[in-house]
Amino acid sequence: MSGIVFDPDARAEFLATVEYYEECRKGLGRRFREAVETELDHILHMPFRFRILRPPFRRCLVPQFPYSIFFSIEPAFILVISVAHAKRKPGYWHDRIQKDR
Repeated sequence: MSGIVFDPDARAEFLATVEYYEECRKGLGRRFREAVETELDHILHMPFRFRILRPPFRRCLVPQFPYSIFFSIEPAFILVISVAHAKRKPGYWHDRIQKDR
């Protein structure tokens, strides 16, 4: 497997969250980014350990932050479809599935 690929909307929401946390408190955006990057490394090396929520998408919780990473295991890469806040409308990212498939 060659790596992690972000859906463009997932990348945008991830970067916006990093910026938001950094504006809230200096260094918090960096901590969020590092927490997500650590989980992406876990996903890359052990993707099947994460629970399937809606086939083929799995969920990885981000420790110390109310966020989840939703992803699918593709033949050549891991596709991140969303970096979602736990309190955001559940499944808002389902519309992205159709455009990516």
